[in-house]
Amino acid sequence: MNLIFLGPPGAGKGTQAEAIINEFKIPQVSTGDIIRAAIRTESDLGKEFKSYTDAGKLVPDELVNRMVEARLGEDDCKTGFLLDGFPRTVAQAEALDGMLDKMGRKLDHVLLLEVADEVLVERITGRRSDPDTGRVYHVTFDPPPADIAARLIQRSDDTEEVLTSRLAEYHGKTAPLIPYYEKAALLRRVDGVGSKDEIRARAFGILGR
Repeated sequence: MNLIFLGPPGAGKGTQAEAIINEFKIPQVSTGDIIRAAIRTESDLGKEFKSYTDAGKLVPDELVNRMVEARLGEDDCKTGFLLDGFPRTVAQAEALDGMLDKMGRKLDHVLLLEVADEVLVERITGRRSDPDTGRVYHVTFDPPPADIAARLIQRSDDTEEVLTSRLAEYHGKTAPLIPYYEKAALLRRVDGVGSKDEIRARAFGILGR
């Protein structure tokens, strides 16, 4: 099973991706994880990445594409993969098509986790973390016990200002992938509102589970 997971920041892709990779026994291929691992191991690609990140620059598509192609060629991806964080643009999607064609492989599904922006704002801005235990609460959906409420903190990237910026980038750069994969008859829409179990059941239904 070769999958791509799309969706706006805060939609819950991480939670559902974990369920999918456990069910289908396929690796989650995250560009962020690969870049960090390459920098940590000081591989040739890692040194190139570091030259950009140290300078505060975006890693160019050509370098990201090479990284993804190398990762998809590893043994654990031979039975399938879940791509998370790639492609982010139509240009990257076209590059991925070329990679898979060269490998004699194809995508099975592109899952789009759909959640309205106003719901995402409520979800994200209401999150609070317990610095002592790491437990995450929500002021509306999962309120903390009264005796620990005072020590909870809001992450710096859980503000409406930061989320609005991330959503603008998503709608400008990543959302054009939706018609791209619709045209290829690969897009599968998943309603991302509801309990984790309800959302997982919708995704699994699409994937034949």
